[in-house]
Amino acid sequence: MSHNLDKVKCNAYYLLIQMDKDLDFWLDQFISYLEIEKNRSPLTSRNYSLYIQRFIGYLAKSNPSPTLKDITEENIREFRLYLSRKKDNKGNRLKKSTQAYHLIALRSFLRWLIRKDYPVLSPEKIELPKTESVSLKFITPEQIDKLLNQPNASTIIGLRNRAILELLFSTGLRVSELMRLNRDQINFKSGELGIIGKGGYPRVVFLSDRCKYWLERYFTGRQDSHKPCFIRYSGKTEITANSEAVRLSVRSIQRIIEKYRRRAGIGVKVTPHVLRHSFATDLLFHGADLRSVQELLGHKNIATTQIYTHVTNKRLREMHEKYHSGNFKKGDKRE
Repeated sequence: MSHNLDKVKCNAYYLLIQMDKDLDFWLDQFISYLEIEKNRSPLTSRNYSLYIQRFIGYLAKSNPSPTLKDITEENIREFRLYLSRKKDNKGNRLKKSTQAYHLIALRSFLRWLIRKDYPVLSPEKIELPKTESVSLKFITPEQIDKLLNQPNASTIIGLRNRAILELLFSTGLRVSELMRLNRDQINFKSGELGIIGKGGYPRVVFLSDRCKYWLERYFTGRQDSHKPCFIRYSGKTEITANSEAVRLSVRSIQRIIEKYRRRAGIGVKVTPHVLRHSFATDLLFHGADLRSVQELLGHKNIATTQIYTHVTNKRLREMHEKYHSGNFKKGDKRE
């Protein structure tokens, strides 16, 4: 009994000593946990590090070496006020959603510390601000057709760009997922490919007949043995085969879409994510169920997919108007 009591005292003493380590130490440990154990993407890890580091920097204004004991409700309340007044490089205040991301990162950080038995502030004590409702942006089938037909298919760059547009619309891939694709991932026979998406979740996506046609034309036209699915054709050409240096970047893909959006005369902003939304709404409008769309998009939670219910609601309204006996039909007499 005495031995167990001594062990508990030693553990408590060890935890108290650890509590005095500065927050930068704990942040490094937390980011390693995200990357290794949670398999978070480098972008997610970087953002979490940025948000928590900003909080540490704020605390350091009054305490050069803040520790876990400085994560208090009062300090977080003052940090929230600081975020609400902070301006970006263009002189604009931070969006409510950006402010919320800082608090989400802090809550995740605290949950990790609690799992390690450190007596820190409960994450539930940090309330998230109400954010503006997000309007779902997608383009119509007519606009999709205009966009897809813009690239000049007589050149290898035009073939590449047409294949990019077709693949985004056919699969609903995130731009980061498309950028990482390699040629050997695409199975033309089955018309599908496997993806490890956001959060490390695997899924299978499918190629439409039209998408397969343009991908095959692009691959046939290539005179290289590079591994990446989509490669650049500008800059240095003395690059070894299969080098990552030739892989097209996310920013380049975004520029390609913007260029063709302007050419097509589409008045709304079109991004890779807008094409992802358009993919989902196209499926739902033609009768797909929400659960299937969730699987195809790689959403962990069905609630994320429910932003697309505006499409199913429209279809239900049309069915009600067409088939319900209480609705007036053309030529019906009204009292």
